[in-house]
Amino acid sequence: MFRPSDLFDLAQTDHPGLFDGVTHAWEALQRIGAYLEKKITASRAEAPSSIQQSHPGAIIGPDVLIGDGSEVEPGAMIKGPALIGRNCRIRHNAYIRENVIIGNDCVVGNASELKNAWMFNGAQAPHYNYIGDSILGFGAHLGAGVKISNLRLLPGNVLVVSGKMKWDTGLRKMGALVGDRAEVGCNAVLNPGSILGRGSLVYPNVFWRGVLPANGIAKNKAEVLVASRESSSS
Repeated sequence: MFRPSDLFDLAQTDHPGLFDGVTHAWEALQRIGAYLEKKITASRAEAPSSIQQSHPGAIIGPDVLIGDGSEVEPGAMIKGPALIGRNCRIRHNAYIRENVIIGNDCVVGNASELKNAWMFNGAQAPHYNYIGDSILGFGAHLGAGVKISNLRLLPGNVLVVSGKMKWDTGLRKMGALVGDRAEVGCNAVLNPGSILGRGSLVYPNVFWRGVLPANGIAKNKAEVLVASRESSSS
């Protein structure tokens, strides 16, 4: 249930080799750094980049490659190493840190921060999002203010928990695996070790931890009390 093909369409990324020999999809997270180093070194040897001149007003590190048609708005910072695909929008005040892979047709929005993360084609983190040590599948979408927490408060590795079953990821830091076309509502929090199946939906303001199956829905049960306002005397 945690194989890469269970969660992601591998035809919707230019980097499926990251999953070669992988049993659980989260294992790819610890490979991103070495993979980027190899890819960027090879690309530099073939065609040195002048990306800094192509995106005035943005701060872009030397180990960053950006695909054709992608726009990096003024005020964005891409520290790198990072690979950004074609026709992406990296908006004002976005902060892309170390070891990030962004596919084609993606959006990283204002005040969104990524670290050791991988976005498949068409994934979107458009408003005030934090994505740490996580993978977002094809067409996955985070609502405004969604945070993916990647470090458990207690010592030890991050665990993936489903009912009475537990899997030790072997990772001190792991956020979430968000399957293809999953939707996460505004201000929701995905706690360390979260798995969202394909087409699943997390409602706004939900604090989620665990495994949400494909096409599953997670929502709060809290009721909203509606009362009448007392009119004030004049």
